[in-house]
Amino acid sequence: MKALYSFVLLVDKVTEQLGRAVSWLTLAMVLLTFLIVVLRYGFNIGWIAMQESVLYLHGLVFMLGAAFTLKVDGHVRVDIFYQRFSNKHRAWVNLLGSLFLLLPVVVFLFYISIDYVATSWQIMEKSSEAGGLPFVYVSKTYLWLLAVTLGLQGLAEAGRNILVIRDKIAVEKTGDMKWN
Repeated sequence: MKALYSFVLLVDKVTEQLGRAVSWLTLAMVLLTFLIVVLRYGFNIGWIAMQESVLYLHGLVFMLGAAFTLKVDGHVRVDIFYQRFSNKHRAWVNLLGSLFLLLPVVVFLFYISIDYVATSWQIMEKSSEAGGLPFVYVSKTYLWLLAVTLGLQGLAEAGRNILVIRDKIAVEKTGDMKWN
């Protein structure tokens, strides 16, 4: 159980750092969008590559932010009954949700995107727009990043819930874990 606890802590730490990095990408996206608007409407200048870079950042924020959102329990939840459950009952719901909903979807997403992303890399796919970014294959790789990061965080959540069910840890309201 100590190894599972260490795994959960490691994945949580990586996800936390990734979430912080992604938050800075959000700021970059806002500033870049502001620059695009000023250049277009103030100076009648526009670059397709700059506009596409906002889309790349937007995709990266959502794809890499999903694992962090899961970690901080920020996903939408229908908690009509869940809010009244004890910590152990919540852990059971979360464990079953991770094992039978989240992880199969993540594996399926990765599996169905293998050819899609690999083909894009093989042909070094570029933007179809004149002056667009020549990195469409990188953008499509975000699907794999989503599957890997969300899958790892899903495994960490499952591990955390197993530890709660077995009375090995207590999860505080802040989300921090304490070994029992």
